[in-house]
Amino acid sequence: MPKIKEPDEVRELMSGLIDLIYRNMPKIEEGRFDIEIKPDGSPVTQSDVYVENLVKHYVEEKFPDVTFVGEENFSELISTVPEGYYAILDPIDGTENFCSGLKEWGVSFTLWYGNQHLGSLLFLPELGEHLMTGDMLTPIHSRIRGFSSSMCDEILEGMRSTQESRLMGCAVYNLYNVIRGSFARFTNPRGAYSWDLLPGLMLAREHNCDIEVEGKPYHGEFLEPGRKYRVDIRHRYDLHTR
Repeated sequence: MPKIKEPDEVRELMSGLIDLIYRNMPKIEEGRFDIEIKPDGSPVTQSDVYVENLVKHYVEEKFPDVTFVGEENFSELISTVPEGYYAILDPIDGTENFCSGLKEWGVSFTLWYGNQHLGSLLFLPELGEHLMTGDMLTPIHSRIRGFSSSMCDEILEGMRSTQESRLMGCAVYNLYNVIRGSFARFTNPRGAYSWDLLPGLMLAREHNCDIEVEGKPYHGEFLEPGRKYRVDIRHRYDLHTR
């Protein structure tokens, strides 16, 4: 059995990933408006594919035996059981924002060894913000409730019963802000894939948020790629990691 990477080595990997994206921003910007529509009706740009390939090659150089799952390359042929090193990436989360010229889009990455979580990253390149495993946060107190942008009756009812609400169309942005307290709560009642959610859920656990997945308390279980999960996250100001 190979020696599992130490936390500092995983943080170094994720810091390198951030630098890699920043260095390639001109190329990423080039493909911003080169848009195709997927069979499910969602947009994908040349930049989504470019970032995924960029990160895939970077991670595979560091971990040659890694199972790499990206939103744009996922297929049922890829194992959804995390054996050995297992990485999951959403190269551009919030593609609708990205290809509309908005800055609220992000990169979502998580690394596991079997069922052991090693590290996760939420990165918002155009906003200059990121959060990775091991980072500390300055507490923010908010009354805003964030919702996913896939409209449904549960969201409409939630907005009616909430003083302040936001729909931002980017899971990375939503998860980052509920973790740091800029949202008091974030709810996605329609569900999203593990590449949208898993990095943020692990960081939310690290910072003592209350988390439900599919209506049940979440304790850090691996979420299989290729299926959707409903989530509800509440920031715990009384337990905020300082």
